[in-house]
Amino acid sequence: MPESLADPLAGNGFRFHHIGMIVRDLVAAAETYRMLGFRPGHEETVSAQGVRVVLVPTQEPDQFIELFTPLSAGRLADFLVKRGEGMHHVAFAVDDLAAALGQLRANGVRLVDATPRAGAHGWLVAFLHPASAHGALIELVQTQ
Repeated sequence: MPESLADPLAGNGFRFHHIGMIVRDLVAAAETYRMLGFRPGHEETVSAQGVRVVLVPTQEPDQFIELFTPLSAGRLADFLVKRGEGMHHVAFAVDDLAAALGQLRANGVRLVDATPRAGAHGWLVAFLHPASAHGALIELVQTQ
């Protein structure tokens, strides 16, 4: 890891934010998490990403489980067919998403999104390519 990476990213506030769980039936998944002791939170459709999402709060402030299901054929529906239900991505909150992307790009991290885009819940989001994270899809989130 380049030495210049740790301090700028730590200064950008990288902290755990949520785990994204892809599911076939959003209502059934929300009910399962309710039976596990979680209370379903905000639900919305994100047309630009082709998903319906339920945000499930945890006991930790600003830490969530994000349940989502694809609304139509496409790469997320293909993912669900190929890999089945389960963890899709892990997300970290940052204070300045554009700055974090710039620092990551400068350090050779492969990005799915070169610039922030609108995501669910009014957040700005960007994804890092799994090839740069040992197979994990990482989402960066700016909530403010």
